[in-house]
Amino acid sequence: MEAPAQAEEPLRNSRNGYSAKTVRGDLGQLPIQVPRDRQSTFEPVLVPKGQRRLAGLEEKVIALYARGCSTRDIQAHLQDLYGVEISATLISQVTDVVIEEVRQWQARP
Repeated sequence: MEAPAQAEEPLRNSRNGYSAKTVRGDLGQLPIQVPRDRQSTFEPVLVPKGQRRLAGLEEKVIALYARGCSTRDIQAHLQDLYGVEISATLISQVTDVVIEEVRQWQARP
């Protein structure tokens, strides 16, 4: 006697952690975490696979920060502009590079 045939359920894709990657920009190197999925179909938008250099992202983040935007505001702006989610930690890492210069400028006479 044969077992009844089961209807094959399509495999659902789900998150599968992150991969560490270091990208180089004008202000130095930044470690980032790139999301993974189980079926390897995720394609990063901001820093595509194989790319190791940020194309102007740092300048945009610093410009928004210089205009008084918080890291959460910058995160929301980049989401609206590029349709990608960037962590507040990455934004903080970018702004930390110039924070001393910003403090000196803010404390000027």
